[in-house]
Amino acid sequence: MNIGIVCYASVGGSGVVASELARCLADRGHRTHVISSDTPFRLRESDANVRFHRVETPGYPLFREPQYLLALANRLVQVSHAHRLDIIHAHYAIPHAAAAYLARQILAGTGNHVPRTITTLHGTDVTILGADPSYRETVAFCIDQSDAVTAVSASLRDDTKRQMPVKSDIEVIPNFLDCAFHLRTPDPALRARFCKPDEKLVIHISNLRPVKQVDAVVRVFARIRERLPARLLIVGEGPELGRAEQLIDELGVTAHVELVGEAQDVIGLLSISDLFLLPSLQESFGLSALEAMACGVPVVASKVGGLPEVVIDGITGFLHPPAYVAQMAESAMRILSDRALHARMAEAGVRLAMERFSASRIVPQYEALYERALAG
Repeated sequence: MNIGIVCYASVGGSGVVASELARCLADRGHRTHVISSDTPFRLRESDANVRFHRVETPGYPLFREPQYLLALANRLVQVSHAHRLDIIHAHYAIPHAAAAYLARQILAGTGNHVPRTITTLHGTDVTILGADPSYRETVAFCIDQSDAVTAVSASLRDDTKRQMPVKSDIEVIPNFLDCAFHLRTPDPALRARFCKPDEKLVIHISNLRPVKQVDAVVRVFARIRERLPARLLIVGEGPELGRAEQLIDELGVTAHVELVGEAQDVIGLLSISDLFLLPSLQESFGLSALEAMACGVPVVASKVGGLPEVVIDGITGFLHPPAYVAQMAESAMRILSDRALHARMAEAGVRLAMERFSASRIVPQYEALYERALAG
C-alpha cells in the first residue's frame, strides 16, 4: 500500500507513534510518506524507506489562522497525486483530519484518485478542542468524514463519545513501541555523570506543559530526598520550565536536580534511571510511561485517563490521584528502597510492554484497518 501519514513534528506522543508507524510499515513492505511542517522528532536518519514531504506554510499576516491547514491540504493533494496514495492516516483530528477531508474533496473534484482516510485521536484534539464549544461540531464533523477512526486508549474513546457529537465507531488501537529498539541498555559511564554510586536516579520526561505537573515532580522528589540519597533528571523543554526552576530553588534541591533539556537519546537516559515520575493532570495514553517500562523502569504516575491501561497499579508501578503528592512520594520510596519490589516491577514492565504494546502486535492492527477501509 501507499500510505501517507500526517503528524506534528514537535516532541510528543503522536509524532513519536506516527514516525514509528511509518518506519514499521515500510519495514513490512509498504511505501510510506510522512507529511509534516518539519522532520518529526523521532524520524531517524536511517529510515531510508520512509519519504518525508515538508509542508511549506506561506506567511500572510492578515490571514494567520488557516495558513497551515490550507498548505497541508494542498500538500496532501500533491503527494497523493504524485504517489497515488491509498491511505491518508491523520494523527489528530484538527487540523490533520480537516486537511485530509479538504484534500479528498479537491482530488474528487478534479477527477483524481481519492485515498481513504484514517483518523487517530491522541487526546488534545478531544480534551481541548473537542471540549470547546467554538470547535466541537467542526471537530466531530472531521472525525465522522473519515473512513475509520481510532483512539489510543479506551478512556479517550469514551471521552470522545461523551464530549462530542461523533457518530463514527471508534476502534481502540493503543500506542506501541519497537521493543527491539526500546530496551534497557545500561551505561555506567553515563549514569556516573548524573549520580554517585549510592544515589538513586529519578527521571521525568515531558514537554513541560502545565498538564504534566512538573511542580508535582519536584515536590515528590524533594520528599524522596528527605529520606534517601537521590538525584532527579528533568528531560524536556516547555512553558513550565521556569516555574520548575523556581520551585527547585525554593525547596533547596538545586544541587540534586539536572535539567537536561530536549534529548534525542531518551532510551539511554531511561536505561540509567531507577524510577519514572508522571504526575499528570491528564494523559490519554502515557507513551513516556510505556517507554520507561520497556526500559525496565518502574513508574509512579497519576490515575487518570489512559494511564491505568498502561501502568498496572501494584505490578509495574503505582498510581495515585494527581493531587496526592505525599502518597506518590511514599510509593516512590517503597520502590527505591526495596530491591526485590523494584526488580519485580521492572521485569513486569518489560514483559507488559512486549506482550501488549509491541510493534509486532499493534502495527498489524493498523494494516488490517487500512485493508478494511480500502475494501469498504
